[in-house]
Amino acid sequence: MSNVNIRRAVDNIKSGINVYTPLVELIVNAIQAIEMGSTQGGKVEVLIKRASQLQLDSNNLQEVIGFIVKDNGIGFTDNNRDSFDTLYSAHKIAIGGKGFGRFTCLKYFDDLIISSNYILGDTKLNRSFKMGKANDIIEDEKIVPAEFIKSGTVAELKSIKSSKFIDKKSSTIARTLFEKLLPYFCTDGYQCPVVELRDEASDKIISLNDFLVNEGRGSIVELPTFNQKFLLTENNGVQQIFCARVFKFYSPKQQKSQVNLVAHKRTVTSTQIQNYIPEFSEEFNETIGAGVVRNFILKVYVFSSFLDEHVSLERGNFDFHKDNDMQYGISQSQIEEQAVKTALEVVSEEVDERTSKKQRFVVDYINKEAPWHVLMLDSVDLSSLPMNPSEEQIELTFQKAKFYIEDELKKDVKVILASDDSESLHDKAANILDRISESNKNDLAHYVALRRSVIDIFKKSLEANENGSFSNEGVVHDIIFPRKGNSIKTPFQEHNLWLIDERLNFTEYLSSDLPLEGHLSDRPDLLAYDKRVVFRGENEASNPVMVFEFKKPKRNDFANPSSKDDPVKQIIRYVRKIRDGYFETPEGREINIESNTPFYGYVVCDFDVKVRDWLEEEHDFKPMPDRKGYFKWHASLNLYIEVLSWDKLLKDAGMRNKLFFHKLGII
Repeated sequence: MSNVNIRRAVDNIKSGINVYTPLVELIVNAIQAIEMGSTQGGKVEVLIKRASQLQLDSNNLQEVIGFIVKDNGIGFTDNNRDSFDTLYSAHKIAIGGKGFGRFTCLKYFDDLIISSNYILGDTKLNRSFKMGKANDIIEDEKIVPAEFIKSGTVAELKSIKSSKFIDKKSSTIARTLFEKLLPYFCTDGYQCPVVELRDEASDKIISLNDFLVNEGRGSIVELPTFNQKFLLTENNGVQQIFCARVFKFYSPKQQKSQVNLVAHKRTVTSTQIQNYIPEFSEEFNETIGAGVVRNFILKVYVFSSFLDEHVSLERGNFDFHKDNDMQYGISQSQIEEQAVKTALEVVSEEVDERTSKKQRFVVDYINKEAPWHVLMLDSVDLSSLPMNPSEEQIELTFQKAKFYIEDELKKDVKVILASDDSESLHDKAANILDRISESNKNDLAHYVALRRSVIDIFKKSLEANENGSFSNEGVVHDIIFPRKGNSIKTPFQEHNLWLIDERLNFTEYLSSDLPLEGHLSDRPDLLAYDKRVVFRGENEASNPVMVFEFKKPKRNDFANPSSKDDPVKQIIRYVRKIRDGYFETPEGREINIESNTPFYGYVVCDFDVKVRDWLEEEHDFKPMPDRKGYFKWHASLNLYIEVLSWDKLLKDAGMRNKLFFHKLGII
């Protein structure tokens, strides 16, 4: 009597298996029983059990509800029975047994029922039982005398737990079983017992041994000329031999090319080759006689005693790591990488074509959308990109590459600074400076390209929509500088004040659309306490203060004689209050203003006859030569004011950057 928490053991089976696993487990156990009994004419029969009623959408086939696996092996002798009743039994460890596989049966089926004929001395007996679900692995056991010609076992997987078995046609089930058991049928020097699949609904019999000749004729082909052996070394210095065998699978039905690691003649793990070479993400094709094109994938099967020794209990994984194994020194990914090279040899020309296509796509994206990456084209490894990458994936690849390049630069600089080798300092420093220069070129190109996008968006915001209306001040304001912001919240990278004046990229204090003092005070659309690059260190009174007012495109009501929104008067009021010390910086510091502190005021609006008359007659402004702007000097306030049209702002910004756009090929 056993005492095992069977339900927990079953629930703890998490990965590496599927609904075919218990069926494969029973077939392998049957093969092993035949081998243990040295049975002549060994045979395994697999019966597909179907539901009694036909489903409407079943294509004239009842649902698969279970399987019966029958063999003429040694049967459930006392040793075999005790092994079944022992968790993690070592009874069949020499042939790959882990003493756990039977638990996968209850993962997908309600019951596993056993009836077995065996011989004890001169007595013929029948042992029957079902696998328990509580604490006893064996339940309802009965042993009775029996008459039979050959020993053997009948094991039934009864009542599938899921609503449907994933496949329905016997030919599909046969192909899946053949693929999973393929090593049994192709291992050198091994003769597999006969394995037959019979469909209860039709009595059709499919021999898995002859699958390639009959059912699978021409659908699965081994490519022996591409098979190879390779060596990997463990941490202890022992070299392990691996053998990779390559098969073509035609009409793969949405399968992907795979590398399969085999242990004790069973496929344990299947990894898509596209994980290593993205160009394997789609099927390949070849033209055969009369112009017929057939699709195929490749499957590589890897054999090794190392894999036999390290397969997991459930036979769904190995006990070495997927990557960077520290215990054994050989990881799953290392084995797969070597095996994948064999598959690559088979379709090298097709993969080269796909790689070239991907490279052309990347170059096209960079030329059209990301010219700042041109300098990195030759140095970025594109091998990990998907075969048909999206623009986001391309951009991410280049951004990662840029990060690693800059990270390596920082490391190399630290090494130079920590070195006492003065003789090689010049050469090392020159090399690093060249690399820094290339990195800076990339950043500059990116920045210039983003400016072009900003100008395009700004231009769009000034156009009338389909209803004939224009964007309000808020929309164009946020493009230039986010409202309700200041220099603390909005660093220079996040505003576009260069549209107005390049000097505004270098400012210490900015206030955007915020009351200058309390909620009732006047507020400028933008106030900038400008600090030129050479004076960034301190709050110098000689640095100019800039004040802006934005007016909605096509708006002219501010030019009415009674308007309270006269932007020129508003700027003058702002400047007087600043001069009189009403305001502080966002940090609470006094704005250092002297009588000679220069002020610049800017009004941005659209011009019409009314606005021009208002500027020339009401405020005595002088027109600029292009008549797209006006200017005036207020000597008493040391204030220079310009009134610019939106068109001039857009045109001048474009002209200032035109040469850069031309150099990048984005004009």
